[in-house]
Formats: sequence, C-alpha cells, structure tokens
Amino acid sequence: MRTQADEILEKLEDFRGTEMFYKSATVKCRYTEGIKYLAETAHCYWMLSDSSIVAETLMKQSYFITVDFKRLTEKEQQKEKCEAVIIYSDGNDNVLKTQKYISTDFPLDELRMFYVDNTLLLPSEY
Repeated sequence: MRTQADEILEKLEDFRGTEMFYKSATVKCRYTEGIKYLAETAHCYWMLSDSSIVAETLMKQSYFITVDFKRLTEKEQQKEKCEAVIIYSDGNDNVLKTQKYISTDFPLDELRMFYVDNTLLLPSEY
C-alpha cells in the first residue's frame, strides 16, 4: 500500500524546470509549480513561508541557499528536543542557520529545496 509520502515523492520527480511562477501573498518570494504542488498536497504553506523568510535573511551570506527539511530519529528528537529541523546552507555544506520544529505534520521525512533570486524551487526545477 502506497503512503501519501510515497505519492508526493513520486509526483515531485515529474517536475522539471517550470513554466509558471507563483507569488506568495504573505512573503516576498516566488515559487515554482513543483513547490505549489507540494504546498497544496502536503498542506505545508507554513514551510513555504518559513523557508522564504529565513532564506531571504541569509542572502547576504550566500546567493544560493539550500533548504533541507529533516525529520529527526527518536534518539535525535530526545537530544534536540524537537521533531524536525530545517537546515539552511550555501550548497557547499556550510550551514548558515538551523531552525527547529517541536512538532510537524509534514508527511515527508526529508526534502530539499533551493532558494535563489527570491524564488523557492525544487532541485529538479533549478
């Protein structure tokens, strides 16, 4: 039986480039068709907003930002006192910021996005 996470991951693989950009009503950023699909399907507009706001503040440190969501293992959760993190880096493993989430209903265990030129996109859309 396929899970919601499996279906989302499979569909995300289909996004290559983008023909249309969307503008966030709450933050100053654009996002691609793949990000729109993710936000609608996984009900994670919160991630779009959080990621865009934080990445925007890091643009002076790096033009290119990787945004990595990671659900922690139970052992990591006990140690870090949170369920998940989003790690922002410059794409060369230089961590710029880590944001903790005490709890989350996001269906995926991991996800990578890019933030470049005020645009949030999937790696396959870059």
